[in-house]
Amino acid sequence: MSLHNHLIARIDVDGPLSVADYMTECLLNPKYGYYTTRDPLGAAGDFITAPEISQMFGEMLGLSMAQSWLDQGSPARFTLAELGPGRGTLMADLLRATKSVPGFHAAAQIVLIEASPTLQDRQQDALSAYQVQWQDTVSALPDQPLWLVANEFFDALPIRQFLREGTQWREKRIGLKQGELTFGLGPLTAQPVLDHRLTDTKDGDLVEICETAMPIIATVAQRIASHGGAALIVDYGDWRALGDTLQALRNHQSTDPLSDPGQADLTAHVDFEALALAAKTAGCAYSRVTPQGIFLERLGITTRAQALAAPLSGSALDSLIAAHQRLTHPQEMGNLFKVLGLYPDQATPPPGLNA
Repeated sequence: MSLHNHLIARIDVDGPLSVADYMTECLLNPKYGYYTTRDPLGAAGDFITAPEISQMFGEMLGLSMAQSWLDQGSPARFTLAELGPGRGTLMADLLRATKSVPGFHAAAQIVLIEASPTLQDRQQDALSAYQVQWQDTVSALPDQPLWLVANEFFDALPIRQFLREGTQWREKRIGLKQGELTFGLGPLTAQPVLDHRLTDTKDGDLVEICETAMPIIATVAQRIASHGGAALIVDYGDWRALGDTLQALRNHQSTDPLSDPGQADLTAHVDFEALALAAKTAGCAYSRVTPQGIFLERLGITTRAQALAAPLSGSALDSLIAAHQRLTHPQEMGNLFKVLGLYPDQATPPPGLNA
C-alpha cells in the first residue's frame, strides 16, 4: 500500500477531500507522511531554509529575542520556544549568539514544538549542550513569559481553497477521474469566514484560509499577552492572501502537488493579516509586516557578515557573500519572506520591527 493508493481508497469511501485534508495526509500520515518519514532539509533533501543557508540568520533572531527580553525587564524564568525547528540549526545559532547576554541562558527553558521523530533526533544532536524539552503542541507550553520563533512553520499548515461565485464560494477539492487524483469543485455555499473578502475579490478569484493556524497563534498570543514575551514569525506570504499558492517541492524543484503524494513538501503562502488579527483578538499587539531583508539589515547582518568575512578568502568568502545576498537581496529571500512580531500591548516590538 502506498499513500497514493490509501488516498484513492479514502476518496472511494468518503468522497472528495478538501485541500487541507489532502495536505494533512501527505505531510503527517503516520505511515506515509512526508514529515513523519524523512529529514527533508539540505542539499540531499527537497528544500533549504534560511538557518541552513547561514549561521547569521539565527544569530540575528537571537539578538532580537535577547534584547526584547532585556527590554521587558529580564524575567527570571521564561520559555524560549521554536515551532517546527527543523534540524535545530536556528536554535543552536540563536543560543550561541546570546551566550554573553547576562542571565539569558540561565532564565531560559528551551522548548521545541516538533511532530517529526526523525527531526527530533537531529535537533537533539544539534542541541546536545543544552537542556531541551519537546512538545507536540503549543498548548503544552508553560504558563510563563514566552519568547518564540517560527521560521517556515505556518506555510506548511494545511489550507482550504475557495473559488468565489457571486456572494458565495465553491471549495476546491481533490477527487478521482479515471482512477487518478484530480482537482474539482464542491457545491456553492455561503462561507461566513470569508465575508470580509467579498470587498476585495471578484468572481473567479481564489482565496485560501488556514484554519489550523488560528488556535496556534491564539495560544501563543495569549501567553505573551498574559505573561510577557515576544514572537518572531518568519515566512513567505503577504498581508492578505489572494490566488492559488499551493506548491509542491521535490529535489529542490517544483512538481505537481497531486503526483507522488507523500514524496514532496507541500506549502502555501502565509496570510499574515489572518495571523495578526487572531493575535489581536487574543489580546496581543503586532508589528508591521516587514521584509526579511530589511529586518536582518536593521539587526546588523551586514556588520556580522563583514566580521565573518575578515579571515576568509577564495570559495569560503564567496559562499559567505552568496549567503548574505540570498538572505537579504530583494530579488532572493529578502522580499519574498516577511517577518511579523507579536508582543504585549504596553511593550515595544522586538528589535528589527516597527509598531
